[in-house]
Amino acid sequence: MTTFAHPPPEAAEVMEALGRCYDPCCREKEVSVVDMGLVEQVRIAGSQVDIDLILTTGWCPFSMHMLTMIEEEIGKLAGVEQVRVNFTWDVPWSPERLSESARAKLRLPLEKLLPLREARLGRERAPGQEGDQR
Repeated sequence: MTTFAHPPPEAAEVMEALGRCYDPCCREKEVSVVDMGLVEQVRIAGSQVDIDLILTTGWCPFSMHMLTMIEEEIGKLAGVEQVRVNFTWDVPWSPERLSESARAKLRLPLEKLLPLREARLGRERAPGQEGDQR
């Protein structure tokens, strides 16, 4: 029987540590990978922690940055000797995965949205120009 210097971490400890990991695009607003809904599953087997992570897009330029950050943050936990982050493509990410706090932090305030809307409508109404059909 193998004994460890420290018992394996609890799932709640791992999720708390993941709450300190950010996609660089969301760090300024303090929206973690947990709040983004990127964590699909966490498995703990002895001193090994496996994390299945969903990306918002297959072209995410920050995936390696997040992988390194997660490995480092989870690796700091007592009882963890190995961290494996697996990107999974079985489940697509969608905005419905965002936590309520992430939705609030990422929402564009109405006072910023209205001028953008008015500018677009102005371009569409400009004489001699075709409206933006996007």
